Amino acid sequence: MAKVMAFNCSPRKDGNTGILLKAVLAEVAAAGHATELVQLAGKPLRGCTACRMCFKNKDRKCVLPDDGLNGYLQKMVEADGIIIGSPTYFADMTADAKALIDRAGYVALANGGLFRRKAGAAVVAVRRGGAVHVFDSINHFFTISQMVIPGSSYWNFALGREVGEVEGDEEGMRTMKVLGENMAWLLTKLHS
Repeated sequence: MAKVMAFNCSPRKDGNTGILLKAVLAEVAAAGHATELVQLAGKPLRGCTACRMCFKNKDRKCVLPDDGLNGYLQKMVEADGIIIGSPTYFADMTADAKALIDRAGYVALANGGLFRRKAGAAVVAVRRGGAVHVFDSINHFFTISQMVIPGSSYWNFALGREVGEVEGDEEGMRTMKVLGENMAWLLTKLHS
């Protein structure tokens, strides 16, 4: 059994991004894998300062005052699959998503590639435009981390502005279901 960690980087705990992540995780869990959803709402992360102390210390930790990042990083290291979800803000990911990626990614690289060969998937909620850029940006983190990215039947985003509207995007919800199935399949193959 593999473990998948999902990070909801939306400031709305149970908003559209959370709905999408739960849809993906439901499929992963149905296949017999462990799942956990971490909500970043109300727990803002500060950005990376490029101090490079993680390269000096090589202790798998960020030296910035602990705002939760080191706990999230530990969960990422222990997971077999990582899903990062973000709503679209001005055609980009949220500041918390960027901080998570920058700081966790930097520490992982400094310590020999802690995420190498894990599965990674991006999930994006969007009102209208900009989702492809968010999707690409999160996937850039996965590729530089030498992770394996499962695909779906379309790009991993769904349309909706008000909370719950993504559930009315039939294609978007189907995309999340297929993504969850493919993530579960990939993890089963990687661990067989």
